[in-house]
Amino acid sequence: MTTNPTSTTPPARAGRREWTALGVLMLPLLLVSMDVSVLYFAIPSISADLEPSGTQQLWIFDIYGFVLAGLLMTMGSLGDRVGHRRLLLVGAAAFGTASLMAAYANSAEMLIAARAVLGIGGATLMPATMALLRTMFGDPAQRAKAIGMWSGVMTAGIALGSVMSGVLVEHFWWGSVFLVNLPAMALLLALGPVLLPESRNSAPGRFDWLSVPLSMAAVLPVVYGLKEIPSEGWNVLYVVSITVGLLFATLFAHRQRTTAAPMISPALFRGRGFAPSVVLNLVCMFGVMGSSYFTTQYLQSVLGMGALEAALWALLPSVPIGAAGPLAAQLVQKGVNRAYVVTAGFATSAAGFALLSLAGTDSLWLVLTSCAVLAVGGVTVMSQIMDLAMGSVPVERVGSASSLLETGAEFGGALGMALLGSIGTAVYRHEIPASAPDGAHETLGGALAVADQVPGLATVAREAFTSGMQGAAIAGAVVLAGAAVLAAVTLRRVEVRERACETPDAPSNLSTSGV
Repeated sequence: MTTNPTSTTPPARAGRREWTALGVLMLPLLLVSMDVSVLYFAIPSISADLEPSGTQQLWIFDIYGFVLAGLLMTMGSLGDRVGHRRLLLVGAAAFGTASLMAAYANSAEMLIAARAVLGIGGATLMPATMALLRTMFGDPAQRAKAIGMWSGVMTAGIALGSVMSGVLVEHFWWGSVFLVNLPAMALLLALGPVLLPESRNSAPGRFDWLSVPLSMAAVLPVVYGLKEIPSEGWNVLYVVSITVGLLFATLFAHRQRTTAAPMISPALFRGRGFAPSVVLNLVCMFGVMGSSYFTTQYLQSVLGMGALEAALWALLPSVPIGAAGPLAAQLVQKGVNRAYVVTAGFATSAAGFALLSLAGTDSLWLVLTSCAVLAVGGVTVMSQIMDLAMGSVPVERVGSASSLLETGAEFGGALGMALLGSIGTAVYRHEIPASAPDGAHETLGGALAVADQVPGLATVAREAFTSGMQGAAIAGAVVLAGAAVLAAVTLRRVEVRERACETPDAPSNLSTSGV
């Protein structure tokens, strides 16, 4: 079917089939987001069974996120060319196969390889789900509701992953955290060809293979450096890594502007809502992930909870997330300016940081409340930003657009952990007495490890960590308050135009088909 951008016929409303298909799409999305945190409780069992070296253990943790971040733009652009449904099903098959491989890995090398393939599969699933959602829900009101649900599932999955990991490892063996992926992927492979439409750009031009290594060279060094800084400090290696990534990002951007068929078309940024969406989504994830760096440590190291107990408490703030996205969509549908809704979301998250800055060493409910307020504000922002961005770009390039947004979110999350984590660490080190053992000056965990050697050190270290968390929370509140002002200024006059091509007088290149 070819759509006519000049037609005044309103888009068809989605029916039972589309909403059922959305439910099927939510399953792989939930699992992809859960796999970010699913090893939190499984790693001790993995270490005992596979005996990985320290470096191998780090790669078991990190390879999934690195591959996922590095390939998002590639897979989004590829989906625009070969079809998002096709790529989704290929990715589901790869994700399921890799999950089986990981569950029964008999060496650290095999598990690392399986986690890498999981990252490849995840990189195909994330932009494909958003692209298909945009295709299935042409009606703006229904699309906004669907995107709100998408954002809530994405955010909740990260928290749910660690809890599910703890429960499964407690009752089964560590491989079960991967086997849980198989039923959902099997369901997607069975129902996807029946329920999901195919959509692709029928005239995309040749695929720019040179942009693939350039995009990975731009993303991976920056994400790596930002992820290491919170725990290791501003080591020259990490600064050089970030610098190298930024240089490749400049080369990648130049390539996109000059090549005939770019991976990420500069035309995407002609939509008035897209560029602000990328920036604001990045800042939103800065806050969400930056706060999580402290709260998980606070529950375990300050309050003394066990890992599973901490994960269960951390799940509590996720309860109101499910209502945040749909509620934001309803406000916009009732005539509230989207700029005001996004601004309110950032202001809400800033208020969450402000609450966190008041926490002491025995403030469980205050910390949980602050996390809930932060999460509600974040999902409000993300749902509206994604809806704005998807409505601002040509339908035939929605895969590239969604992958760029998701890559920006990866950068934002890593940046939040790096900068806020560095602030917290600096305050912590300033508060620790100079006479404390060397290990106590680095991290709270290091201080607790030697606390029995120095009377009162544990109390001082917990207070120092809490002071660092307070300082970082103040910085986070300032950043998100600034983002609220930025959203009010940049989005106030943005009008989302539903269109199937870049210019009103050009024919659409979108090809869609059903079963």
